[in-house]
Order: sequence, then C-alpha cells, then structure tokens
Amino acid sequence: MTAARKRAPSARSLETRKRILDAAEKVFSRHGFDGASLREIATLADVPVGLVHHHGGSKEALFAETVRRHAGLLAEIRMRDLKALKEKGPLTLEAIMDCFFRAYQKLVNEEGDQWLDYGRLVAHVSADARWRDLAAECFDPTTQHFMEAILSLYPKATSELAATGQIFSVAAMLAFFNANWRLETLSPGASPPDMNHLVRFSAAGMKALLQAKPA
Repeated sequence: MTAARKRAPSARSLETRKRILDAAEKVFSRHGFDGASLREIATLADVPVGLVHHHGGSKEALFAETVRRHAGLLAEIRMRDLKALKEKGPLTLEAIMDCFFRAYQKLVNEEGDQWLDYGRLVAHVSADARWRDLAAECFDPTTQHFMEAILSLYPKATSELAATGQIFSVAAMLAFFNANWRLETLSPGASPPDMNHLVRFSAAGMKALLQAKPA
C-alpha cells in the first residue's frame, strides 16, 4: 500500500506557527529558558496552549526551534560578506571583525526589535552549557570560518586564543545592541554606541591575545 501523502501546511497553519515562534522568541529572550512558560507564549501569540504544543512540541524543542530559525540567515549573510571581503584583497583583523558584527547590525536595522530579541536569546544560549550542542549546530560552523580568517593573519597564535577572543567579542557585540540604557545611565546624554568603536575595541583585544607571549 502506498503511504498517504502529507498535506502541505495551510496558510493559516503557517501564520499560527509564525506567531507562536515570534512569541516564543520574545518570551525566551526576556526570561531565558527556565523563566519562560508555554502559557505566557500562548497568551502572547493569542492561541491555546495546546497549539503551542502542536506546533512547537516540548518546551525544549520549541526553544531549540526558536534559536534555529534565524541562525541560517545570519550565517548566510556573514559567509557571503566574508567571501566578498576575501575577494577584495588582503584581509585585516578590523575588516574581519567588522564583517562579523555588521551582518547582525544589518538585520537589526532592517527588522528592529525582532533581531534585538534574537540577540538576547543568543546570549542565553551562550551563557548556558546545556545548549552546547545547539550552539555548535547553529553558530560554530560560521564562527570557525571567521577564526580561520583571523588566524591566517597570526600564524603563530593558537586556536584557543582565537576562540577566547571570539567569545569575548560576541559578548561585546551583544552588549552593544542590548545595553544602550546602561550607557545613558553611566553617561547621561551620550550618543548611541558607534559600530566603529565596537570594531576597534574588539580588534584591539583580539590582537592583544593573539600576540601575547606564552606565560
């Protein structure tokens, strides 16, 4: 007997799923995995809790799917821009890091709050070792390409130091996009952070690590 074909999801089903994932992204970004509840996600998405289970599965599965759904686009832009950068001529550390950061800035500028929420979600993933496999799946392949590009400029440096610098730099990037209120608190009337400042700050730190003499 021929297996029955699965019907393609209806437009209504796809829209419901999008609303659920949008709501999950916002709730998980605010509260992290442990503080978030499926009921709050259902309320924000304006659907019954049963539909959240139907479209997202368990809480763990929904969290993972929420992280995965934008990771591919971010990786695609970064890899495309890195390829273009390599084709222009000799690489510099500042240019590589600018390429990595500015891909995310493009998405924030185009879609605003959704990508700011996603950045906070990534921060939760980065800070919790239980999501090690999810981070490895969604972010590590692209990050490895950028680390290789950086290490090509510093052949005597170790991948361990490059990885350390990359982790610190990503933390700085997430702060850049999500902690403007702290800048205003510490320096009232300050202008919004400048991406060029982030690049210079992170490149200087990375360079200091990669050129450090062994202890």
